[in-house]
Amino acid sequence: MSVQSASRWGLVAQFPAPLIARFARNRLAVSGLIVVVLFLFFCFVGPLLYSTDQVHTDLTQVNLGPSGSHWLGTDAVGHDELGRLMYGGKVSLLVGLAAGVLATVIGTLWGSIAGYAGGWVDAVMMRVVDAGIAIPALFILLVVSAITTPGVPGLIVILGLVSWLVPSRLVRAETLTLKRRDYVLTLRAIGGTHGRAIARHILPNSVSTIVVAATFQVADAILLVAYVSYLGLGVQPPSTDWGGMLSAGLTAAYSGRWWLIVPPGLAIILVVCAFNAIGDGLRDAFDVRGRG
Repeated sequence: MSVQSASRWGLVAQFPAPLIARFARNRLAVSGLIVVVLFLFFCFVGPLLYSTDQVHTDLTQVNLGPSGSHWLGTDAVGHDELGRLMYGGKVSLLVGLAAGVLATVIGTLWGSIAGYAGGWVDAVMMRVVDAGIAIPALFILLVVSAITTPGVPGLIVILGLVSWLVPSRLVRAETLTLKRRDYVLTLRAIGGTHGRAIARHILPNSVSTIVVAATFQVADAILLVAYVSYLGLGVQPPSTDWGGMLSAGLTAAYSGRWWLIVPPGLAIILVVCAFNAIGDGLRDAFDVRGRG
């Protein structure tokens, strides 16, 4: 078997039953996966089973408490709160997942190129990363949101562009180790290009780091969009997300209308904790030192 084949088969061998078994032994990670699946079903399938109007206002149904007709009551403009929780969750999860994936892709490409190139290229690229990390992502989001009114696609792009820095550092560290492996040195010795070395060996063998980083990036993106929306700078009505629901229900909570703030707050906490638990479980499952 060639060196390239051995490298690829070594990667594939990580994914079947042993990896799943190690992940399954982590009860917290499995619980997190179940929570994420349930919320995906709730937000994307739920509206098909529990249909509500989340566009038009109904001033005859304002601030009603939970009842048989409105399971979680209504808000200040008559929207059914359970239906709004589904609708807002769809936006939060969509933005979080897409922004997390975008940030991971950008960070992976940046980190792998910097780590593989080394020298002054690595130094310059990582100084850019250091400068970006020094500026709080929330500050950048607030500035951009104050200048423009982003929709869902805009939030995904903005979050992705401010969240790729940490994954790039992780992938760079992994690349610095992998580029010294025999199969990479052999490829270079027989005339293989730098791009081929990165695409065929560096990135595939960094998959554990990339996957774990992606789960944490999704959790961070969901929190960031909640922060921005809570401050009134996220998606604009009639669209909403869980952060926007928190912002809209904050004053009502002092009047005893708990159903406007407790459900979206719990949803954010549960989903973020679930993605973090999945990330911890994947990290332990991929960790060779934890086997045995």
